[in-house]
Amino acid sequence: MSALAVMFIAMGIADVSRRLIDRTWVPAVVAPAVAAGCAALAALWRLGDIILLVIAAVASVAWTMLCARSERTGDRELTPLVVFGLAVGLLIVLSGASSDAAGVVQRWSTWVELPGIGSVDPDRLLMVVGVVLLQLVTGNQLVRLVLGSVGAVKPAGQPQPSDRLKGGRLLGPMERLLILGLGLAGQLAAATAVVAAKSIIRFPEINAQKARENGDDGTAIDMGQVTEYFLVGSFASWIVALGGLVLAQ
Repeated sequence: MSALAVMFIAMGIADVSRRLIDRTWVPAVVAPAVAAGCAALAALWRLGDIILLVIAAVASVAWTMLCARSERTGDRELTPLVVFGLAVGLLIVLSGASSDAAGVVQRWSTWVELPGIGSVDPDRLLMVVGVVLLQLVTGNQLVRLVLGSVGAVKPAGQPQPSDRLKGGRLLGPMERLLILGLGLAGQLAAATAVVAAKSIIRFPEINAQKARENGDDGTAIDMGQVTEYFLVGSFASWIVALGGLVLAQ
């Protein structure tokens, strides 16, 4: 599964660079460079590793480019989702061709004195890093694509349901990281409390805004759309967190 972890790392760093640097070509360069760097650090140089890493690098570049196009045009949200899903599935099916992570990653994991790190298998350590990065900008992008594919996101320039739910882009990664961390610590019951707390906090806010809807000037978003946006986005976000947890376990 090392190639899948490398793909998550490459996608995660490329997506962060796309947010920080407004240049379309930057993530297309960052993604394969990160994949090659991870391969060097983990000593993944066998033939099977190289084939899987090429798939991971190509999928990472395709993902970043298709996501950028989707944001510009407001359509074809399903295409990057299909690419992501096919790449994950293919790398899982072909994971037997990859070798175990070694090299600097293995030596560092045994050398560092952080609690619990020294006993972690290098492959799992690589996957944990990958799924953590997956919860950040890439996770937000996955959620946005799901929302766009069901029509819960409107074209750029129009009022968005997210305008009524402030802080979602920040709360989403924080929520996913908290669920992932609690899950890795064996505290799934506490993770369900996070899900419940979000619903308890958000729904009164939605109901209060719905009560004020009659005073709008006609440009506001229908609160039914806001509720759909919240529910679909929340479930998509939780699936990203739980999917990462399954892979990291």
